[in-house]
Amino acid sequence: MSKTIVSTANAPAAIGTYSQAVKVGYTVYFAGQIGLDPETMQLVDGIDAQVARVFENMKAVAEEAGGSLENVVKVNVFLTDLANYAKVNEMMAEYFTEPYPARAVVGVASLPRGALVEADAVMELPK
Repeated sequence: MSKTIVSTANAPAAIGTYSQAVKVGYTVYFAGQIGLDPETMQLVDGIDAQVARVFENMKAVAEEAGGSLENVVKVNVFLTDLANYAKVNEMMAEYFTEPYPARAVVGVASLPRGALVEADAVMELPK
């Protein structure tokens, strides 16, 4: 199978040697998203705004790839403070519906640009 690079101006441009997402067949592998505003490329302020921005960015990439957050099957979330775990649960319920995707939440020492949260995902497109 060939791979297709997914790129949209509605999510932040890559800040390193990676693509926003890569589509292989019907599967889309998302790069990690932090709370960067795609227009300014600046990190939004606070955990609430960063979690929302992460999922808005993910939504934009999903749509560019031909799907939606409904097609996401796995999400990995990285938090610099696991005290924000409940906030992630609350915000995910606004972006995803049951049955929810599989998920892991991992506490980390730091994230790029001083972000408080990062998430990546895997999406399966309808055949």
